[in-house]
Amino acid sequence: MEPKQTGIAYDSITHLWERKEFNRNNGISQYKRALGFAKNRGAALDVGCGCTGRHIELLQTEGFATEGIDVSEKMIEIARDKHPNVHFYLEDICEWKATKKYDFISAWDSIWHIPIEKQEETIRNLVSYLKKEGVLIFSFGGTDKEGYHTNDAMGPKLYYSTLGTNKFIQLLVSSDCICRHLEYDQSPELHAYIIAQRI
Repeated sequence: MEPKQTGIAYDSITHLWERKEFNRNNGISQYKRALGFAKNRGAALDVGCGCTGRHIELLQTEGFATEGIDVSEKMIEIARDKHPNVHFYLEDICEWKATKKYDFISAWDSIWHIPIEKQEETIRNLVSYLKKEGVLIFSFGGTDKEGYHTNDAMGPKLYYSTLGTNKFIQLLVSSDCICRHLEYDQSPELHAYIIAQRI
């Protein structure tokens, strides 16, 4: 499933994030942990930013000049309405090329929608967009081995993939990063996240 198809699927379910029962704290404590490693408060990029703005707002309160990128046109439309002073990119992160370096990059519950054959290159690109000592946080399917599947739990069929925990760590180390934190944070679900810092 290509990112463009994922964007179209998410266009049809933006209402799920607008409901009162949506947990706006999802990912916040993890971001705060990652922010503890950030040496500088310059530019930040939220990959797969969605429409809630909760991570954008947290990064702004921490002093970052924050941008967002998402492949869903309707998600970006809502995000722009909520934060008219933030620059948002309607782009496929697999194809997009940054024109600046960032002190903080996040990808919460987003890169697992990338085709498995594009995951390694995308992570390497994200690391390359970091300044020295910049921090990357991303969540992933915390499986032992790489794999992919589809499901329709949220309505439309969506694609999920992962390189597996060890491969992500190896990839980050080979990309001149230090793994600062790894956690399976939603047990018993195989949801994990990594905080890495470029050296």
